Amino acid sequence: MDIAYIPSPSTGVIHLGPIPLRGYAFCIIIGVFVAVWLGNKRWIARGGKPGTVADIAVWAVPFGLVGGRLYHVITDYQLYFGEGRNWVDAFKIWEGGLGIWGAIALGAVGAWIGCRLRGIPLPAWADALAPGIALAQAIGRWGNWFNQELYGRATDLPWAVEISAGPNRDAGTYHPTFLYESLWCIGVAVLVIWADRRFKLGHGRAFALYVAAYCVGRGWIEYMRVDEAHHILGVRLNVWTSIAVFVLAVVYFVLSAKLRPGREEVVEPDRSGGGDGKDKAEVEAEADDKAKAKAEADDKAQAAVEAADAGPKESAPALAPRTDTTVAQGAVKADLRKPAVDAEAPEADKS
Repeated sequence: MDIAYIPSPSTGVIHLGPIPLRGYAFCIIIGVFVAVWLGNKRWIARGGKPGTVADIAVWAVPFGLVGGRLYHVITDYQLYFGEGRNWVDAFKIWEGGLGIWGAIALGAVGAWIGCRLRGIPLPAWADALAPGIALAQAIGRWGNWFNQELYGRATDLPWAVEISAGPNRDAGTYHPTFLYESLWCIGVAVLVIWADRRFKLGHGRAFALYVAAYCVGRGWIEYMRVDEAHHILGVRLNVWTSIAVFVLAVVYFVLSAKLRPGREEVVEPDRSGGGDGKDKAEVEAEADDKAKAKAEADDKAQAAVEAADAGPKESAPALAPRTDTTVAQGAVKADLRKPAVDAEAPEADKS
């Protein structure tokens, strides 16, 4: 009796002439574009500028790819440095093998560099990008489907994935753990968007919620996987990692809410005034100070004008009598001299 199942691709590579198009890489690239697109929309909604998320992603994505590959190679070193293995395969990233823990950790370093160059707080940028990262993971997990990897225990459920015989794998139908994680990541993205709108998460708490929620799903999904992995006390290494990272994310969320409640009012500096790196609050404060100084200067100038106008009017009554007296005295003197002139005039005529 045939059972229903999810078929796997016969190959993970499609050749476009001499150019190979690998499904794994294609899924990662689409995931990055979706993360940047959604992150940009959320960043603008928070008061940031268009294009800033992409500019910082130029730093974060390469660092993240290197970090993800390093984590995978270190935790599964036997696949590349064991007996009969070729260490050059460690560089063949297109064959699969990226650890999300290393990708987030080293990607954060790249994002920190980009944020420092732009004068942007890293937690605010991470909050804007958090649900986009979850969606990128959801899309990227389908790259494992192309490579027929990261599946769980054998099952005959209708949604089982068919795996063909190959190196280190047996043909059969298995739990599609890549599909479980993909769906879980979509749920995480929805949760973060809802919580961010409902509670106005800020200062890195939206990102912390994403990390904590992802770890919960990764823990039980990792427990179902049957691929080779290191164990500690009988538990897969990535399960322990999920527990540790979950605790750290919750602690950060709680402490951040107590120490820095609310959300950032300014997430990106306003460089339109000359690129001096001052944020919007500083620019507005300087503008207010200048306006106050100008108003005070205008008030002083107006007072000086009024004082100058009022001065001559007050002194006029005191000067007026002196002026009138002087005129009167001059007139009297002129009258006293006039008879003498008139008396002398006939004598002059007689001579």
